[in-house]
Amino acid sequence: MKVILQKDVKNIGKKGDIVDVAEGYGRNFLLPRGLAVEATSGNLRKIEHEKKAEAKKAERELREAQAVGAKIKGKTLEIEARVGDAGKLFGSITTQEIADHLRRNFAVEIDRRKIELKEPIKSLGSYPVQVKIHPQVHVSLTVKVVGE
Repeated sequence: MKVILQKDVKNIGKKGDIVDVAEGYGRNFLLPRGLAVEATSGNLRKIEHEKKAEAKKAERELREAQAVGAKIKGKTLEIEARVGDAGKLFGSITTQEIADHLRRNFAVEIDRRKIELKEPIKSLGSYPVQVKIHPQVHVSLTVKVVGE
């Protein structure tokens, strides 16, 4: 029996795969639980249409990420912070603060979890920062910390 998987099934396949399974397994397990549908011509066309729509969406997201990356690539982000003796900061500069400054200065919305710091920023100076906007788009920028 040929079925189209609606969800990932261990040891069988991933969502959207067309697999051949035993008749009893398909009728008594996969179909009633909504894990698969029969591979009819109508269902095959529907799956192909969904795959095309998904590919268009992924391409659009990649283009948007590249546009955001072009806006901030190589830029310097200046952040003011309270400073104590010997250029030490009170606290540290967090990824959330960097994301907020990116939003204010460049009008780009980036999640703080996508900003990578090699080490916490705890003193004045310039620091390289990696921003992973999309799995295929990685941009580096410089964060310059200055005293108030």
